[in-house]
Amino acid sequence: MEATELRELQAPLKDRYRAEPADAVVTLRAEGRLGNTGLTCKVETGRALVTAGLHPASGGTGMEACSGDMLLEALVACAGVTLTTVATAIGVDVRDATVHAEGDLDFRGTLGVTREAPVGFRAIRLHYDIDSDEPRERIGRLLELTERFCVVFQTLNTRPELSVDATLTPASD
Repeated sequence: MEATELRELQAPLKDRYRAEPADAVVTLRAEGRLGNTGLTCKVETGRALVTAGLHPASGGTGMEACSGDMLLEALVACAGVTLTTVATAIGVDVRDATVHAEGDLDFRGTLGVTREAPVGFRAIRLHYDIDSDEPRERIGRLLELTERFCVVFQTLNTRPELSVDATLTPASD
Protein backbone atom coordinates (compact mmCIF):
# COMPACT_ATOMS: atom_id res chain seq x y z
CA MET A 1 0.00 0.00 0.00
CA GLU A 2 1.19 3.50 -0.79
CA ALA A 3 1.07 6.44 1.64
CA THR A 4 -1.67 8.15 -0.40
CA GLU A 5 -3.83 5.01 -0.26
CA LEU A 6 -3.33 4.78 3.49
CA ARG A 7 -4.28 8.44 3.96
CA GLU A 8 -7.38 7.95 1.78
CA LEU A 9 -8.32 4.89 3.81
CA GLN A 10 -7.89 6.58 7.18
CA ALA A 11 -8.98 10.16 6.39
CA PRO A 12 -12.74 9.54 6.80
CA LEU A 13 -12.09 7.80 10.12
CA LYS A 14 -9.90 10.62 11.40
CA ASP A 15 -12.47 13.22 10.31
CA ARG A 16 -15.27 11.30 12.04
CA TYR A 17 -13.25 10.89 15.25
CA ARG A 18 -12.42 14.60 15.31
CA ALA A 19 -16.10 15.46 14.92
CA GLU A 20 -17.40 12.71 17.23
CA PRO A 21 -14.66 11.66 19.69
CA ALA A 22 -16.94 9.06 21.32
CA ASP A 23 -17.05 7.14 18.02
CA ALA A 24 -13.31 6.44 18.38
CA VAL A 25 -13.79 4.50 21.61
CA VAL A 26 -14.23 0.84 20.73
CA THR A 27 -14.52 -1.99 23.24
CA LEU A 28 -12.60 -5.09 22.17
CA ARG A 29 -13.54 -8.40 23.75
CA ALA A 30 -12.03 -11.82 24.31
CA GLU A 31 -13.64 -14.90 25.78
CA GLY A 32 -12.45 -18.25 26.99
CA ARG A 33 -14.02 -21.36 28.49
CA LEU A 34 -12.34 -23.68 30.93
CA GLY A 35 -11.30 -26.94 29.31
CA ASN A 36 -13.06 -30.20 30.18
CA THR A 37 -9.77 -31.96 30.80
CA GLY A 38 -6.49 -30.75 32.17
CA LEU A 39 -5.63 -27.26 33.34
CA THR A 40 -6.66 -25.43 30.18
CA CYS A 41 -8.77 -22.57 28.87
CA LYS A 42 -10.09 -22.53 25.32
CA VAL A 43 -9.86 -19.05 23.82
CA GLU A 44 -11.75 -18.01 20.70
CA THR A 45 -9.43 -15.75 18.72
CA GLY A 46 -11.89 -14.86 15.97
CA ARG A 47 -9.84 -16.91 13.54
CA ALA A 48 -9.31 -20.16 15.44
CA LEU A 49 -9.79 -21.79 18.81
CA VAL A 50 -6.62 -21.76 20.91
CA THR A 51 -6.22 -24.00 23.92
CA ALA A 52 -4.10 -22.29 26.55
CA GLY A 53 -2.43 -24.15 29.37
CA LEU A 54 0.38 -23.98 31.87
CA HIS A 55 3.92 -23.27 30.75
CA PRO A 56 6.25 -26.23 31.37
CA ALA A 57 8.07 -24.16 34.02
CA SER A 58 4.84 -24.18 36.05
CA GLY A 59 3.86 -27.80 35.43
CA GLY A 60 2.42 -27.72 31.93
CA THR A 61 3.15 -30.15 29.13
CA GLY A 62 4.06 -27.54 26.55
CA MET A 63 1.34 -28.90 24.27
CA GLU A 64 -0.98 -25.94 24.88
CA ALA A 65 -0.36 -22.28 24.20
CA CYS A 66 1.11 -20.35 27.12
CA SER A 67 -0.62 -17.06 27.93
CA GLY A 68 2.78 -15.41 28.51
CA ASP A 69 3.84 -16.44 25.01
CA MET A 70 0.49 -15.17 23.70
CA LEU A 71 1.12 -11.78 25.33
CA LEU A 72 4.51 -11.54 23.61
CA GLU A 73 2.93 -12.69 20.34
CA ALA A 74 0.31 -9.94 20.65
CA LEU A 75 3.11 -7.42 21.19
CA VAL A 76 4.99 -8.70 18.12
CA ALA A 77 1.83 -8.62 16.00
CA CYS A 78 0.92 -5.09 17.04
CA ALA A 79 4.48 -3.80 16.69
CA GLY A 80 4.81 -5.39 13.25
CA VAL A 81 1.53 -3.98 11.94
CA THR A 82 2.31 -0.58 13.44
CA LEU A 83 5.83 -0.53 11.96
CA THR A 84 4.43 -1.35 8.51
CA THR A 85 1.69 1.26 8.80
CA VAL A 86 4.01 4.01 10.06
CA ALA A 87 6.62 3.20 7.39
CA THR A 88 3.91 3.53 4.76
CA ALA A 89 2.55 6.75 6.24
CA ILE A 90 5.91 8.54 6.44
CA GLY A 91 7.38 7.05 3.28
CA VAL A 92 10.17 4.98 4.81
CA ASP A 93 11.16 2.15 2.49
CA VAL A 94 11.42 -1.12 4.43
CA ARG A 95 12.21 -4.11 2.22
CA ASP A 96 11.74 -6.58 5.05
CA ALA A 97 11.61 -6.64 8.82
CA THR A 98 11.35 -9.16 11.62
CA VAL A 99 9.99 -8.31 15.06
CA HIS A 100 11.18 -10.19 18.14
CA ALA A 101 9.93 -10.02 21.71
CA GLU A 102 11.28 -11.79 24.74
CA GLY A 103 10.39 -11.49 28.37
CA ASP A 104 11.81 -12.63 31.68
CA LEU A 105 9.56 -14.43 34.17
CA ASP A 106 10.45 -15.80 37.59
CA PHE A 107 8.10 -18.75 38.01
CA ARG A 108 8.63 -18.74 41.77
CA GLY A 109 6.14 -15.84 41.82
CA THR A 110 3.33 -17.52 39.90
CA LEU A 111 3.85 -20.78 41.82
CA GLY A 112 3.73 -18.98 45.17
CA VAL A 113 7.17 -20.20 46.20
CA THR A 114 8.14 -16.79 47.60
CA ARG A 115 6.43 -13.42 47.89
CA GLU A 116 9.69 -11.72 46.91
CA ALA A 117 9.41 -13.05 43.34
CA PRO A 118 7.04 -10.96 41.19
CA VAL A 119 4.14 -12.57 39.38
CA GLY A 120 4.42 -11.65 35.72
CA PHE A 121 7.10 -10.37 33.42
CA ARG A 122 9.79 -8.32 35.11
CA ALA A 123 11.31 -7.30 31.78
CA ILE A 124 10.19 -7.38 28.14
CA ARG A 125 12.50 -6.59 25.25
CA LEU A 126 11.27 -5.72 21.76
CA HIS A 127 13.73 -5.88 18.86
CA TYR A 128 13.43 -5.22 15.13
CA ASP A 129 15.67 -6.53 12.35
CA ILE A 130 15.07 -4.07 9.51
CA ASP A 131 16.28 -4.41 5.93
CA SER A 132 16.36 -0.87 4.52
CA ASP A 133 18.67 1.60 2.81
CA GLU A 134 17.04 4.50 4.67
CA PRO A 135 19.31 6.75 6.76
CA ARG A 136 19.58 5.94 10.49
CA GLU A 137 17.69 9.14 11.40
CA ARG A 138 14.64 8.05 9.37
CA ILE A 139 14.73 4.55 10.87
CA GLY A 140 15.01 6.15 14.31
CA ARG A 141 11.93 8.26 13.60
CA LEU A 142 10.12 5.16 12.31
CA LEU A 143 10.88 3.30 15.56
CA GLU A 144 9.91 6.30 17.69
CA LEU A 145 6.52 6.58 15.98
CA THR A 146 6.00 2.81 16.03
CA GLU A 147 6.53 2.80 19.79
CA ARG A 148 4.19 5.77 20.19
CA PHE A 149 1.33 4.24 18.18
CA CYS A 150 1.65 0.52 19.06
CA VAL A 151 -1.43 -0.21 21.19
CA VAL A 152 -0.03 -3.29 22.93
CA PHE A 153 3.33 -1.65 23.68
CA GLN A 154 1.68 1.45 25.10
CA THR A 155 -0.78 -0.63 27.12
CA LEU A 156 2.10 -2.53 28.74
CA ASN A 157 4.09 0.66 29.15
CA THR A 158 1.38 2.77 30.80
CA ARG A 159 -0.64 0.16 32.74
CA PRO A 160 -4.36 0.60 32.16
CA GLU A 161 -6.98 0.66 34.87
CA LEU A 162 -7.84 -2.97 35.61
CA SER A 163 -10.87 -4.44 37.31
CA VAL A 164 -12.17 -7.92 38.06
CA ASP A 165 -15.68 -9.14 38.85
CA ALA A 166 -17.57 -12.42 38.71
CA THR A 167 -21.06 -13.78 38.27
CA LEU A 168 -21.81 -16.90 40.30
CA THR A 169 -24.30 -19.40 38.96
CA PRO A 170 -25.22 -21.71 41.84
CA ALA A 171 -25.56 -25.43 41.18
CA SER A 172 -29.16 -26.61 41.03
CA ASP A 173 -30.12 -29.17 43.68
